Amino acid sequence: MADEALESALRALRHRDRTARELDRRLAERGFDASERERALDTLRRTGVVDDERYAHNRAEALAARGAGDELIRHELDAAGVDAELAEVAVGSVEPELERARRIVESRGRSPKTARYLRGGGYAHDTVSAVVASDAGRELP
Repeated sequence: MADEALESALRALRHRDRTARELDRRLAERGFDASERERALDTLRRTGVVDDERYAHNRAEALAARGAGDELIRHELDAAGVDAELAEVAVGSVEPELERARRIVESRGRSPKTARYLRGGGYAHDTVSAVVASDAGRELP
């Protein structure tokens, strides 16, 4: 049955990288007991197939490239089961939030609508204020 758990985990990894916690949940949903899941995950970690650090950095980079703010990146990593400390390292390794926000403001223009867009994309209030309001000489509510 442990081989079946490993095969199931490998099928789940066929199309995208996943964290150990995501795989554990998936295997539990498929009826594998804790010891079977742990043996499969140990094998995948030992061989480098599952690596939460790699996942965190790649996912943070992908989200940042799509214009996500740091809060959204942290939220997505947390939802995937990435340790908070590891998530902070990953967020710290991407382009600074302020630079990403400035690029968005350059393409969308300075407006309350852009400020809402940035906040909805997980940008910190201070960042939004710095690139939308302060540069325009006004304050955001």
